[in-house]
Amino acid sequence: MSRTAGIFAGLFAVMAACAAQAQPEPAPQTVKVRIESGVLVGVAHENANAFRNIPFAAPPVGPLRWRPPQPVRAWSGDRQAVFPGVSCPQPMNANDTPNSGGANGPTSEDCLQLNVFAPKHASHAPVMVWIHGGGHRTGAGWIYDGQNFARDGVILVSINYRLGALGYFAHPALVKDARPGEPVGNYGLMDQIAALKWVQRNIAAFGGDPKNVTVFGESAGGMSTLAILATPGARGLYQKAIVESGLGWFKPVTLADQEKTGAAALAKLGVPETASAADLRAILVDKLVPIDADYQPFTDGRLMTETPSQALADGHFDDVPLIIGSNSGEDSLLGPGTLGPRQLAIFAPAMAHGVYKDEVAAGGDQLMARAVFTDAVMGGPARWVAARASVGAPAWLYHFSYIGARFRPAKTRASHADEIQYVFEYWGRRTPMSVVSEEDKQMASLMHACWVAFAKTGAPRCGGQAWPAYTPATDQLMEFGPQSGVVAHFRKAQLDAQEMVQLPGLALGK
Repeated sequence: MSRTAGIFAGLFAVMAACAAQAQPEPAPQTVKVRIESGVLVGVAHENANAFRNIPFAAPPVGPLRWRPPQPVRAWSGDRQAVFPGVSCPQPMNANDTPNSGGANGPTSEDCLQLNVFAPKHASHAPVMVWIHGGGHRTGAGWIYDGQNFARDGVILVSINYRLGALGYFAHPALVKDARPGEPVGNYGLMDQIAALKWVQRNIAAFGGDPKNVTVFGESAGGMSTLAILATPGARGLYQKAIVESGLGWFKPVTLADQEKTGAAALAKLGVPETASAADLRAILVDKLVPIDADYQPFTDGRLMTETPSQALADGHFDDVPLIIGSNSGEDSLLGPGTLGPRQLAIFAPAMAHGVYKDEVAAGGDQLMARAVFTDAVMGGPARWVAARASVGAPAWLYHFSYIGARFRPAKTRASHADEIQYVFEYWGRRTPMSVVSEEDKQMASLMHACWVAFAKTGAPRCGGQAWPAYTPATDQLMEFGPQSGVVAHFRKAQLDAQEMVQLPGLALGK
């Protein structure tokens, strides 16, 4: 071919490509399903029928703010379920970039909705209900795409729940206003349980099996999963559970504690002690969102009568198959850079120098403090929970240490939440596939297969990788890392030391 001919051939190719791009895309195919409250119109993707923004409870606004979730009002006609709904109220970035929980865009108190990704022509398919993380203060269910779970025969449900001062809040006026026996304070946990109840009533319409439900979550979602396992009112709503970086050691916080915290927070806003429940419900949501507190499920005495740690210790924890684990760099939660004197005082005690001598040799108190944090907050609790849970239904323990190829060699530990993209086999909105290596994809295929197998069968069969159930005697876990496989007695000296330090403060056996 001559140079001129080649130029014309290239030009025609570009013109053809432009013409192809100029063609209008075909309208997405819609799909309908009838649930208890009406007809939904979703969209048929290549691998899934997706239904988004489905209300599972009435809007918790006005007189329903700080109330247990109430039933959805039925609608007539078709309800569009093609586009994501809003996020629950939370701190957002001013430039509309995703916040620490991955959420951006509009928020509203009318946010109790969920999303369903179902295999096409599903029948009695296993169901996984995902509870997002974000410190019980940020995040949203719509962020997570479940099409790859649906591709592999599993229905994925992702949910919203009330966050921050709207999700975990108590005040004397609200307690006084509650109806007899009505739970108070743990509104986010109530929402999660309401969503699981919705699944029981409605998932068969999508081809799901309400008797094969796995509840799972990461970080705050993992903590919530443990809280659900410790809550008697949630029994029977699920058959299996997965906890990703969900802590596991919980110090008791009572309703009285939360009432004091809530009253003090509102006093800073100028709300008088004599304010009524109606006065509190009239406060603008924008004033409530910035309130900074330690939001998480607590023992209100009505819904939650003990912490998950106490439930495990006294045999009240729900006896279901469980996967639990953590990441090698959970200290990313401490932020980048040098830790200050206060953090070092907490996470680099003198007694740790002997147990953490390798970290001290490699990076002094800075690296040791980060290792202590990772072991004390995530690694140690995960092993302890697995050991306690293993006396009944089997439990499996994992450690995630894989570093995405695009981050090497600058990054040496897997940060908090890094495993999610591999579990979902989906890199989300912020990671173009051009930076995802074949090795990354192989790790995602492996980890995703483990989770899918667990949802289907109750055991994490991971292709050629054997993953034995955890027992304290064998002390084996699955490491998902550069060389994935079974590891025995992982960081045993460090985790044993953490148990000795941490367990006395959990009020176990009371």
